[in-house]
Amino acid sequence: MTTVKNIVLVHGAWADGSSWSKLIPLLQAKGLHVVAVQNPLSSIADDVASTNRIINAQDGPVLLVGHSYGGAVITEAGNNAKVAGLVYVAAFAPEAGETLGGMGQKYPTPPGLSTIQPIDDGFLLLTQKGVVENFGPDLAPDLQSLLFATQKATNGVVLGTPIKMAAWHTKPSWFVIAANDRMIAPDQEKDTAKRMGAKTLTLPTSHLPMLAQPEKVAEFVIEAAASLDTNPAGMPKAAVA
Repeated sequence: MTTVKNIVLVHGAWADGSSWSKLIPLLQAKGLHVVAVQNPLSSIADDVASTNRIINAQDGPVLLVGHSYGGAVITEAGNNAKVAGLVYVAAFAPEAGETLGGMGQKYPTPPGLSTIQPIDDGFLLLTQKGVVENFGPDLAPDLQSLLFATQKATNGVVLGTPIKMAAWHTKPSWFVIAANDRMIAPDQEKDTAKRMGAKTLTLPTSHLPMLAQPEKVAEFVIEAAASLDTNPAGMPKAAVA
């Protein structure tokens, strides 16, 4: 049995690759090769292209992990033949033709959306209040300050861009549900995971479970990677999902 050893992490909106800082060493300690994508957050097409470049650079099959908006990115980038499985962390996982904004319309508006501010050229930022009270309210103050300082501006166009092809139809999937999420409605996460038929882990965290409970998220990702049996070409043969 050849299991997946390459983990590609895809950050969400108002974040960068450092949002995985607590998860990366835990995965590396298990002998996994981990790469965090640094997406421009300028459009879904740009971010999918950026993610595919990193996927293609890996030597062997990949387990793709996406947080928040990064879930939309891996839903398209996951169609890459080198991707053996998908892990969603408090994320969007749209169906083909769906938009991120459209997915949320059936649920109560999360408090965090009121703490997003527009800047130049249609881009958006989270306010400091938004980071502290909604993005990561269960994190230490120094980590909240770091998140605010390192956030990347996100083009609002991503919220209204339809997904072209949903990889979770053909790739095994896992989903971490953040029960206290204030950026995406927790019920949306539950319903999304159920629709996908994903194996789930529910944690009592904010929108950033990989920073609030990194050990639990790492264990879930490690189990996902170990369950994927791949052939030499990198295509999944069987999986526990």
